[in-house]
Amino acid sequence: MTRGDQLIERAADRLEGLARQAAGEAGLKGKLAKPLADDAELLRGMRPSRIAARFRGEPDRQETWPSAEEEPLLPPAQPERPRDKSPRRGRPTIALTLGALALGVLVAKLVDWRSHAYPR
Repeated sequence: MTRGDQLIERAADRLEGLARQAAGEAGLKGKLAKPLADDAELLRGMRPSRIAARFRGEPDRQETWPSAEEEPLLPPAQPERPRDKSPRRGRPTIALTLGALALGVLVAKLVDWRSHAYPR
C-alpha cells in the first residue's frame, strides 16, 4: 500500500467515524450520517493505486469493498423526540410590523428631504 493509499484510507476512516458519531445524533447531524458514510466508500474507491490499475487496464480487485455480510455502517436510527413549540414561533408581532413600516417611512422622508438639497 503506497503512502497516498494510506492517506486516503485514513481520511475514509475519519469520515466513517464521523458518520457513526452523527448517526446517534438527532436532527441535521443524524440526517448527514448516511451521505458521510457514502463519501467514505467513494473515497476508498479513489485510491491512487486503484486508479493507476484501472488506467493500466488491470481487472478491478474487490477485496477492499465492504461485503454485504459485514456489520452495517450506521446503527438503526433513533426516533426524534418532539420539540417544544415556543410561543414566539410563527408570524411576527404587529408591533414589529408597525415599527418596520414607521422606519421605512422615516427613511423615505429623509431621502426625499436630502434630495432637495442638491437640485439638478
